[in-house]
Amino acid sequence: MRGAVLHAPRDVRVEQRNDPAIIAPTDAVIRIAATCVCGSDLWDYRGINRVTEPTPMGHEYCGVVEEVGSEVTTITPGQFVIGSFFASDNSCPICRAGYQSSCVHREFVGAGGAQAQALRVPLADGTLVATPGIPDDDLIPSLLAASDVLGTGWFGAVAAEVGPGKTVAVVGDGAVGLLAVLAARQLGADRIIAMSRHESRQKLAQEFGATDIVTERGDEGVAKVRDLTDGLGAHSVVEAVGTQESMMQAIRSTRPGGHVGYVGVPHGVDLPGEELFYSHVHLHGGPAPVRRFLPEMVDAIWKREIDPGRVFDLTLPLDEAAEGYRAMDERRAVKALLLP
Repeated sequence: MRGAVLHAPRDVRVEQRNDPAIIAPTDAVIRIAATCVCGSDLWDYRGINRVTEPTPMGHEYCGVVEEVGSEVTTITPGQFVIGSFFASDNSCPICRAGYQSSCVHREFVGAGGAQAQALRVPLADGTLVATPGIPDDDLIPSLLAASDVLGTGWFGAVAAEVGPGKTVAVVGDGAVGLLAVLAARQLGADRIIAMSRHESRQKLAQEFGATDIVTERGDEGVAKVRDLTDGLGAHSVVEAVGTQESMMQAIRSTRPGGHVGYVGVPHGVDLPGEELFYSHVHLHGGPAPVRRFLPEMVDAIWKREIDPGRVFDLTLPLDEAAEGYRAMDERRAVKALLLP
């Protein structure tokens, strides 16, 4: 099969790779219908995360089941499925508490490289969610979004305790931040402040439910959020970037007693203990337990109540994956969809 491989910083090649196969009796193999480039892939692409050998890329996927292991009971060949970037058994005490991305048996699905024509998914019964039928083509981008960026934005909003009567601020206007706006609207927030400097992303944020746009960053952005909230700060803030500046902007935009949901993968973040102590701000986040939210998200997409696939503003054949990386790295695209 064909699949994307990162050989060195900014060196993505689509090349021939071995077809995936059933290794454990709990595995499934799926034929990929669509995959994509994630903002977190750019940490490797830019060389911020060290890559020491050719590495298969991609951890977002949806497609049709081709084969299942002998112990798989709820997933069958021919079903269209979506799964999280972490495989989970969905039955251990951690999974039952809603944190499948910390399952005691978790495996990183991306180790097999989902930017490819096919993928082995471990722990298929606990990881994959089937759609009611084979989806129409126009639903596939939204179903793909549910495998990571929608689920991650949704978790950010849940971790930030978003709900009716709340004012929410979202730090970050990538796919996760934009879909955190959508999730905040679905969760009933009264007011949603999107922090963005890019006109096209501002427009999409407003279409997803943002009521206010803040273009300032850092301390100026914090001051603007406080101006919009009677000097108090937002009840709920989603941090969807992962840098020192974005994390402090999120914390300082939150009112005492408020909540920050941080889902940007942290790089170089150092939190000031004394400031946190006196802020009375709650912090909660981490790798999103996408599996917790998949049934709800898939149902809303299937009923066409939400359209998260609109974050894909560039569609390319898999063989042009390198251009997808370049476009996102240069901020010419919010998110690149790859069709095998």
